[in-house]
Amino acid sequence: MAGEALLNNRYRLVAQQGSGGMAVIYKAIDQVLGRTVAIKVLRPSLTGDNEFLERFRNEARSIANLAHPNIVTVHDVGNDGPTHYIVMEFVEGTDLKKIIRTHGSLPVDRALNLAIQICAGIGFAHRAGIVHADIKPQNILVTSDDTVKVTDFGIAQALSDTIPGQRADVVWGSPHYFAPEQARGERPTPASDVYAIGIVMFEMLTGRLPYVGASQQDLALAHIRERIPLVTEYNPNVPDELAQIIYKVMSKEPSARYRMADQLGHVLETYRDRGKQRTVSGPVVSPSPSQPSAASRPTPPPPPPAPAEQAPPTQRYSPAPQAPQPSIPQPAPANRPQVRPLVEDRTQYTPPPAPPQVTDSRRYAPPPAYEQFYEEEAPSGLDVVTIVLALIAFLAVACLFPLYIAVFQAYTG
Repeated sequence: MAGEALLNNRYRLVAQQGSGGMAVIYKAIDQVLGRTVAIKVLRPSLTGDNEFLERFRNEARSIANLAHPNIVTVHDVGNDGPTHYIVMEFVEGTDLKKIIRTHGSLPVDRALNLAIQICAGIGFAHRAGIVHADIKPQNILVTSDDTVKVTDFGIAQALSDTIPGQRADVVWGSPHYFAPEQARGERPTPASDVYAIGIVMFEMLTGRLPYVGASQQDLALAHIRERIPLVTEYNPNVPDELAQIIYKVMSKEPSARYRMADQLGHVLETYRDRGKQRTVSGPVVSPSPSQPSAASRPTPPPPPPAPAEQAPPTQRYSPAPQAPQPSIPQPAPANRPQVRPLVEDRTQYTPPPAPPQVTDSRRYAPPPAYEQFYEEEAPSGLDVVTIVLALIAFLAVACLFPLYIAVFQAYTG
């Protein structure tokens, strides 16, 4: 249709942007307002039913009242003869399906960000009483800065309400994302949209769909009967908590899912925020014992010595004959382990009953913290008892000396 006459002498079609089971999308210029727009032209097979067209126009008017950053804005709806169309904002970007086909599974953070935005847009429509009924990656546009724009509200709903006989030809064009109740032909609800969001999240995180089938009937039965797969079965890098959220969203029964997209969005936001807190919060690192805070300057206890290198505790120290002086321990030879200092807290020091004999004083010097202890135990010169005993011995000898002289004289006389 591009290159033909203007639609209603206002919208000049520039190029075809895409097509689906229900419409063909064109890039166009609104010559009245001078802006670029996207125009979705309904396929002729859908325009022969006046009831459907009336329902479609009503749905379009309802969508036009939705002003949300994650919903494609509807500017106008009308027709030019048999051509019925809807005019929307033009989004510079690509649809999510092309992104998944190009990149496969998306990083968890990116998939989570996109899913939260999808829930925000769909949830806003749910609060307005509108069900999308055809959520799929092809209807989710993503801009260059990863902003989500959900499109195609209301068309599938209008179709299923008025032309149920054509659902197999048109609506079933995306059976991979239909909720089980939709596959059974029941009217979609907000919980049906939540199910479809779960399928989209599964595809974003795994690069594949949870259910496959050779026909539309097989896919319908898969949604209804087959076991719900976990995301981690195909992508083990997805956190278990997030996989469980998606598993709940893909429940067969609507009552087991989140009731509206807003609820799912809040759950995903809470999960994301907890993850950020865990990333920002790190382990509390205490100050180094050698660098206490300036305010308190506590004396930190040294770390306990390794069992293999701990020296045997010593009760007494036998110094050399000279008075002991504070000294720096001499380094041990390479073939002998270096003796570690004892624990500096004397209140926790209990000496053994028998002092070991230190054979080489040059290889051991008491630590400075124990100098006073050792000075009290070690003599600083001649022992007082020794001096007294020497004096007694000298006097005893001196007293015997006259006796020796008397005996000598008696013997010689």
